[in-house]
Amino acid sequence: MQKKHSTVQTLLDAIPYIKKFYGKTIVIKYGGSAQTSPDLKEKFAQDIALLCLVGIKPVIVHGGGARISELLGKLEIHSEFVNGHRVTCG
Repeated sequence: MQKKHSTVQTLLDAIPYIKKFYGKTIVIKYGGSAQTSPDLKEKFAQDIALLCLVGIKPVIVHGGGARISELLGKLEIHSEFVNGHRVTCG
């Protein structure tokens, strides 16, 4: 019963935001860390589906920073971050 109450409260809390963003396009970064867990992937997909169902248009931007760093390391390509942006030469 507590789970149902929690779900209902969450939906009630979301109504003002659903109204505010209905019909609008929003950009969501799907970072590399979120892609490492099957459970997080599933929950992310469910959240995106819910946004679509309530009339919000999500655009997903792929992060993947951890995977990129791993691959660059394997390829022995140096990169660094300057003001939050990856700079890669090679």
